[in-house]
Amino acid sequence: QVQLVESGGGSVQPGGSLRLSCAASGSIFSIYVMGWYRQAPGKQRELVATIRSGGTTNYADSVKGRFTISRDNAKNTVYLQMNSLKPEDTAVYYCNAQIEYYTGTSRGSSSFWGQGTQVTVSS
Repeated sequence: QVQLVESGGGSVQPGGSLRLSCAASGSIFSIYVMGWYRQAPGKQRELVATIRSGGTTNYADSVKGRFTISRDNAKNTVYLQMNSLKPEDTAVYYCNAQIEYYTGTSRGSSSFWGQGTQVTVSS
């Protein structure tokens, strides 16, 4: 099947930077939109940024100018460069991808999620 594996979370002081990575693997035919979402304690999961296969990006207003999403289609990997981090960026960050995959003699399509990676911004 298909799985997404995230890496790069951790703890950082306000104003610091982190880079998250998410690699998709498995019986992949094509990956369309890839994105990052986050969920802080007691809050709903929210969109951080998305990127289409052609490179078109979309950002939440709260991260515009500070975060940059990018992808390497050859590696089936999406990245999130986070700069000027704030305490309010503290959350579990989840990778998401819309993937068309092989199912033996046919193909299927679904939305897949990574396991989540903790980002903590604190002095």
